[in-house]
Amino acid sequence: MTRLPLSVVGGYLGAGKTTLINRLLSEDHGLRLMVLVNDFGAINIDAALLASADEDTIALTNGCVCCTMGADLFMAVGDVLDRAPRPDHLIIEASGIADPAAIANVARAEPELSYAGIVTVVDAGQIGGLLGDAQIAPQIRQQIGVADLVVLTKTEGVPGEVADLLAPLHPRAPVLLGGGRVAPLLLDVVPMGQRVMPSGHPAYTSWHCACPQMRDRAALQDKLEGRPGGIWRIKGLVQTGDGMIEVQVVGANCELRAVAGGQARGLVALGLADRVTLAEIEGWWSGT
Repeated sequence: MTRLPLSVVGGYLGAGKTTLINRLLSEDHGLRLMVLVNDFGAINIDAALLASADEDTIALTNGCVCCTMGADLFMAVGDVLDRAPRPDHLIIEASGIADPAAIANVARAEPELSYAGIVTVVDAGQIGGLLGDAQIAPQIRQQIGVADLVVLTKTEGVPGEVADLLAPLHPRAPVLLGGGRVAPLLLDVVPMGQRVMPSGHPAYTSWHCACPQMRDRAALQDKLEGRPGGIWRIKGLVQTGDGMIEVQVVGANCELRAVAGGQARGLVALGLADRVTLAEIEGWWSGT
């Protein structure tokens, strides 16, 4: 039987992994793709934000694959391999704090899978600050170092020094995510021979909330602007009097976008554990 190719899409919180996969799913590539989405928290927001989420998307929740999801990941992969017909390609979207190398090891341990590469997504506007953060930088360097391909996102107005910044971390030049097709980027990766062993990451505080309806978009904006400074990432869907709003917070950046209703609402937030506590996040959201 033909072995099923497995690709891993990794990258730090808010780098643009889900956006990249959404673009792939919208293209006419003639392939039947299976996407496993690994999110951090009890609410799998990334699965909800996939525009083509259906029976070909399986959600893995409650932690990062590298440290708490090993057994569940193997079970999910087994379910994929048991499908008839099998998909043409399996893609795992790693959580922002996961080590893609640990996930890719599934392909090496399962004889019915073939390793098709790690694609690490890098936010060009944030990478300088992340590499300058002593706590986060080792994790970022690991995610980039294990990649077979590095894809730069959010490059508008970003200085050319970003490529120079990444050069010591990876032997291949990064690819800018432009307006062209992404299927060749994700599905035609040439794996590198040298591999880097998986590594750990610092502790994170994770918060989730099945949000009640808010008065309007302005009230939601005001709430988010008052968030604790230690939160790095917030994402999700919030119902307001103005309709359903998609929330995307990365560092200091906050974007709100109106979307069609019908999805399950909820928010998740993440920050380094020694910079923000669960009590601080819950107190902020509850208004205490």
